[in-house]
Amino acid sequence: MTRTHLIEDYALLADGRSAALLGREGSIDWLCWPRFDSDPCFAALLGGDEDGHWRLAPADSSSRAKRSYQRDTLVVETGWEAAHGSARVTDFMAADGSVPCIVRIVEGTRGSVDMQTAMQARRGHFVASAAENESGAATLRASGDPMIVRADVPLRVRTRMLEAAFTVRAGERVVFTLCHGDGAEMQGVDTASALMALHDTQRHWRHWIDHFDNSRTLWPQAVRRSLLTLYALVHRATGAMVAAPTTSLPEAPGGELNWDYRYCWLRDASFALESLLEAGFHDEARAWRDWLLRTIGGERGRIHVMYRVDGGHVPREREVASLAGWQGARPVRFGNAACTQYQPDVFGEALDCLYLTRRAGIVAADEEAALEARLVGWLVDHGDKQGSGIWETRGEVRHYTLSRVMAWVALDRFVKHWCEEGPGVGDPLVQRAVQMREALYDEVCERGWNARRGAFVRNYGDPESPDDADDAALDASVLLLPLVGFMRADEPRMSATIDAIRAELGEGGLIRRWRRGGDEAPDEGAFLACSCWMADCLYLRGDEDAAREQFERVLAVANDVGLLAEEYDVRAQRLAGNFPQALSHLAVVKTAMLLSGSAKGHRRAQ
Repeated sequence: MTRTHLIEDYALLADGRSAALLGREGSIDWLCWPRFDSDPCFAALLGGDEDGHWRLAPADSSSRAKRSYQRDTLVVETGWEAAHGSARVTDFMAADGSVPCIVRIVEGTRGSVDMQTAMQARRGHFVASAAENESGAATLRASGDPMIVRADVPLRVRTRMLEAAFTVRAGERVVFTLCHGDGAEMQGVDTASALMALHDTQRHWRHWIDHFDNSRTLWPQAVRRSLLTLYALVHRATGAMVAAPTTSLPEAPGGELNWDYRYCWLRDASFALESLLEAGFHDEARAWRDWLLRTIGGERGRIHVMYRVDGGHVPREREVASLAGWQGARPVRFGNAACTQYQPDVFGEALDCLYLTRRAGIVAADEEAALEARLVGWLVDHGDKQGSGIWETRGEVRHYTLSRVMAWVALDRFVKHWCEEGPGVGDPLVQRAVQMREALYDEVCERGWNARRGAFVRNYGDPESPDDADDAALDASVLLLPLVGFMRADEPRMSATIDAIRAELGEGGLIRRWRRGGDEAPDEGAFLACSCWMADCLYLRGDEDAAREQFERVLAVANDVGLLAEEYDVRAQRLAGNFPQALSHLAVVKTAMLLSGSAKGHRRAQ
């Protein structure tokens, strides 16, 4: 059966190693084990039932469900109303276990409910059969480690499938667990320890989020859910945050804008650090900083756009022909070819991360100064090298306005650090950095500004073709200029740019990121992070009511459990792109703090 659900139909389960997506109807349709970037065990999200899923729901398809996260957790509770009774299903990934485990607890709350479960292996991923034993457990053996299913009811083994049918009455409980790893049959959560695992998992999430002070924001529940979502996307062993737990959820319906986001973008790192620091989570910010230092510390010169959670290089992009794609959107991609692009803005993002942690009072690591000097030395020697922009288009390299601004950020943070704590302005490298920083500022103000449009535009134009539409295209990425400290939001040129973007890229109260070649990007939705950036700029310009209206429009498109994708299709009124998206939730946290007047403003232009 091909999946026809919407992206907003899913809730996130996570355990600090990986994540799963659980649909409204009780089916886990996406699960990568043992890591975020591992091959999926369940992949019905990108195809159909035969691509791997685990459904647990009433046998009566007319039963009605209502779900929610348990307070301040990643534990999903679904209440089912059936013809002769009601039941509650509690789903979670055990947060503190030594072995990755999914736990599903069915409890009768009224009358009786006939339930059924079906777990189907992904095509080509598991062997053709599963071994059943007398203890109510079955083992599914993948190409690598086995997975063991335990249940309080008998399991029937079919080809690539396990099934069970049972009745739960008021006061009764039936537990299922699925654990992964070598020797999992001797480890992990069994049905007898499921309630203890539930309590440990609830305590894990609540203990973490209780460090957030609700008084810091006017939107405490939205911020708490966004922070929990971000924490769910952190690989606990390394401190790295993935951009999203999914791949190939399309930015445009049925199109080819389908990318793998299960990696760590340096671009997201500075946003993540600022949001975590603003919210008071210094330990997580320090862990992210340390991951960054470990990962790029061994790189010579040019650094990559993204990395795996362990700091390794992203695998070569490949198309997976066996998966039909989200509602037919092909190709499905594993790996991401954008990792090979040269994007000058990553220098600014890397040095900005180190700057933000120091400004927040986190003691600098011993290797920071040498790393900064090496990166800035490479940048000043290759400062005129063109690259790909923030949106990672796979076409012609150019001087993108934001990329040049972020190169300025790298130099600015370096100069501030070395003049405050290092050898000072007399150092030859600092002198070169100061000169280049000043030259870049003038360059952006001259070449990034398009007088005909009356706005800063996406990329520098060709002096020989000043009226070229593509060289005069608006791009919401330039909304970051005030947010990274380059230019005040109320500076006349920046203010004019804010108005131009709002007028031309606004749609249904949200902001699209661009228009390609003067035309709309084909069916692409509004970009939710850009919509928050617009709210930030409006607030910093003094338009507080407009900023709040803009921000609350973003909050309004979250799904019923508070999750956001990368984009929102205003015309179809549905979420689009990989889900849930870290950049969207990072922007929510930062904007909510700024508009509440509690942001510390570590890098805003003064």
